[in-house]
Amino acid sequence: MLLIDCPYCGPRAEIEFAYGGEAHIARPAADVSEEEWEAFLYLRDNTKGVLAERWRHAHGCGRFFNALRDTRTDRFHAFYEIGTPRPDVGDAA
Repeated sequence: MLLIDCPYCGPRAEIEFAYGGEAHIARPAADVSEEEWEAFLYLRDNTKGVLAERWRHAHGCGRFFNALRDTRTDRFHAFYEIGTPRPDVGDAA
């Protein structure tokens, strides 16, 4: 079981959370081409290493936040509120 540290409620079990996908992806303008819209909807980095992710504390405060998780080990390196810059943790291997 993963322990996720909600920035608003503190550490909780992973079963209280819902994964929200890759973080820091900007929605394109309304007048983009079909190819650009397709890339926004479906293409992700699939990083092997530290990835910025969105999470929602679904069975708690209900708020979204970001987390840095190493996809190789499932280890979390940082948790931070939406709208704040990504912390620098390097590759953190």
